[in-house]
Amino acid sequence: MGSFPGGSAWAMARDVCDGYILVNERTFVRMSSPDLDKLGFEMQRRLRDVRGVQPDLNDTQALQLRNRKLQRLSQASMVLESLRRKRKK
Repeated sequence: MGSFPGGSAWAMARDVCDGYILVNERTFVRMSSPDLDKLGFEMQRRLRDVRGVQPDLNDTQALQLRNRKLQRLSQASMVLESLRRKRKK
C-alpha cells in the first residue's frame, strides 16, 4: 500500500493540480522509489490532460485556472525529479 495522501497516486496528482496539497521536498520524503515512480507517471498524465483542454481565449478566468494547474503540476514534477536524483547519488 502506498503512502499517498488521498489514497492513490492518481488522487494525489489530482489534489496537487487543484491546489489542495502544497508540494515541497518533505512531501515526498516518506515515499518509496516505486511510489515516486507511480506519482511521477500520474502527474505527467495529469499535465497532458490539463494541456489538452484549451479554453476560449476570451475566457480569462478559465485561462488563469488552467495556467495555475499547469504551474502547480510542473513545480511538483520538478521537486519530485530533484528528490529522485538526490536519492540515486
